[in-house]
Amino acid sequence: MKCKNLLMLGLLLIGPGVGQAAVTVSGDVRSPGNFDVKPGARLLDVIRDAQPNPESYWLGAAWLHRSLEDQQARLKAGVLFDLKLLQRGALLDGKGTRADLSARLYEQIERLPVTGRQVAVLDPIAVEVGFARNALLDDGDRLVYPARPSTVEVLGAVAQPCHVPYRALQEVRAYVRDCSILDDAERDYLWLIQPDGQVRRVGVAAWNREDGIVAAPGSRILVPIRNDDLETATPELNQQLAEFLATQPLAEVAP
Repeated sequence: MKCKNLLMLGLLLIGPGVGQAAVTVSGDVRSPGNFDVKPGARLLDVIRDAQPNPESYWLGAAWLHRSLEDQQARLKAGVLFDLKLLQRGALLDGKGTRADLSARLYEQIERLPVTGRQVAVLDPIAVEVGFARNALLDDGDRLVYPARPSTVEVLGAVAQPCHVPYRALQEVRAYVRDCSILDDAERDYLWLIQPDGQVRRVGVAAWNREDGIVAAPGSRILVPIRNDDLETATPELNQQLAEFLATQPLAEVAP
């Protein structure tokens, strides 16, 4: 009888914790750390407790969602496969600089983590008043609120990634002029990766130029690598490369 009572007491003690989950909030918030949440908890439940700084860069906030990690791991594997394929095709066609660029991009992408980033509006006010979706959270999710950056990064088919000072209302193609573009770049398009994870292909040639497309602070601009003049075709490489780069959150502390 005594053992039975002890067992019942133990079940009562651990019972309330069953099914709880932990969500981490970091960056420019008043109360960073781990938050225990119950099943059915939503973004606003944790955002209210963490209290993001009103002056932090809400546009660049990132939700790292555990359930998307497998999908993004496959995306990364596909990008790496295509880069290796492009490298071999370039070598066979005698395009040494293209092969070198492919190898360098391969190394850069290989080092990047799989984050599970979910594109979402994490502006606390927008979520609270219903302008943004108050989505369900999973155990192990992370919310990252970065400081506001002061640059736009240009990467891809460039001599080296460069950070250009952000200028209000400056169009995407203008940032690229400040960087050394390689001859192996595709010249008709750029890929704009906004700090909220949105991706857009932007026409920049004379025949397809899109005016009025501007970058926000912390955006990344991918100069695509040319791949239409090789025997080995990789037609989806640049889009998938941009989509994977969009899964990388901004730094929690401004450089």
